Amino acid sequence: MQIERPNVKYIAGVDEVGRGPLVGDVVTAAVILDPSKPIEGLADSKKLSEKKRNALAAEIKEKALCYHIARASVAEIDELNILHATMLAMSRAVEGLSIQPEFVFVDGNRLPKLSMAAQSVVKGDSLVEEISAASILAKVARDQEMLELDAQYPEYGFAGHKGYPTKAHFAALEQYGATPHHRTSFKPVQRILQSKEQ
Repeated sequence: MQIERPNVKYIAGVDEVGRGPLVGDVVTAAVILDPSKPIEGLADSKKLSEKKRNALAAEIKEKALCYHIARASVAEIDELNILHATMLAMSRAVEGLSIQPEFVFVDGNRLPKLSMAAQSVVKGDSLVEEISAASILAKVARDQEMLELDAQYPEYGFAGHKGYPTKAHFAALEQYGATPHHRTSFKPVQRILQSKEQ
């Protein structure tokens, strides 16, 4: 699929990581790449090995014209719901760029509130380089946060499942209850909290 790129100087790509997990912030990134400094191997962050992602994230930070990593907190997710919190985090990522883009490509099928022209692209992290770069930065940032959380709460195994709803994660929730970083609006976490109260 060919994506039509507008004829403007500054195009940003935006993506999020962390809509599905039961714990932690939803993390977004916005990136404006430098056409004079191409980056080889940009792809959907989920299709890259951790080693490759980390190497590309360092290269993106070095070569991009600008980037900004933003988030919506667990409290905001619980208050707004995950979709609205994700849109808020995406807006923050774009607003945080040191160069304001003239056009923004957003991964997915919805657009956050932005002050410039934008287009949503389904599977954009595989189709638009700027979105691929954003997906890599967001994924590396969120994975790092999960490692830090793992150091705080080793019994939950966050380093392995990154907060996603896996058997191991459910077992830890059953055994230890929820941490202050769990999303209490998410059904599996609610269920555990309610069963603990009874």
